[in-house]
Amino acid sequence: MTKDQKVQLVEDLSQKLAACDYFYIVNSATMTVDEVNTFRKACFSKGIEYQVVKNTLIAKALDKLDTQTDYAELKEGALKGMSGILFSPESGAAPAKVLKDFQAGMPKDRKIPALKAASIDGGLYVGENHLEALTAVKSKAELIGDILGLLQSPAKNVVSALQSSGQTLSGLLKTLEEKGE
Repeated sequence: MTKDQKVQLVEDLSQKLAACDYFYIVNSATMTVDEVNTFRKACFSKGIEYQVVKNTLIAKALDKLDTQTDYAELKEGALKGMSGILFSPESGAAPAKVLKDFQAGMPKDRKIPALKAASIDGGLYVGENHLEALTAVKSKAELIGDILGLLQSPAKNVVSALQSSGQTLSGLLKTLEEKGE
């Protein structure tokens, strides 16, 4: 790869990283070609892009980002060996679920591809031990929906109570009216 191609790759990678709030770095070094192809298909079916990139190029792309996140821990802890990046534009949990599902189909002694690190809305998670927690991460839209549901709940309870007591009151008045005749 020429120097110009590397510069272009770093530029493209930094643009993807800037545009995507969720990305995962995985170790896929011991995967066979068939396993890599199967993993790519699983990612594609969930709308996730998987790209294998040299660690030095990932580090340079992270350096070009104009964010307040300090990626030093990610660079020191995750950018060793062979690395691939999962880009998820929609959900922070989707790549974790794909990784977990793919690992579940592997023999127990092979946890591949292994999670090296993840960046979720600027928060860093380094290490395979975070995979289970990352499967439960909710997107911003899901969180907003939960908050709206919680805000609507008291109003629904009041309306429901008023409606049910209104029916009870009208039933009581009707019964009293019938007894009076």
